[in-house]
Amino acid sequence: MEENKLIKDIQPKSETFKLIQTYILNKYTITICLFLVWMVFFDKTSFLVINELNGEIHKYEEQLEYYKKEYAKNDAFYKKLMNNKSEKEKYARENYFMKKPNEEIFILVVDSTKVAKK
Repeated sequence: MEENKLIKDIQPKSETFKLIQTYILNKYTITICLFLVWMVFFDKTSFLVINELNGEIHKYEEQLEYYKKEYAKNDAFYKKLMNNKSEKEKYARENYFMKKPNEEIFILVVDSTKVAKK
């Protein structure tokens, strides 16, 4: 009777081992698993490399949008500046401190320490 009990305990383990041996330790399963590991981690076109490259593409697309907006803004400013003489004069006076003959310019400098205390 005890022998039958021992055989019953051993029997499921051997069936489980047979299942493992037939399906998991199969040469095709091992080959497919090794291939997937190789493709995900070690290949030139691995998942990790492609993910990194997609991140760079996204970053460059954002930069492209930023520069397109900046170009449109600067182009509009340039057209406004070139078409209006008073705008040219105003821009030159404000940014390059140009002046007309017989004219004085006063540059006011604000003390940053007094502004920060308020």
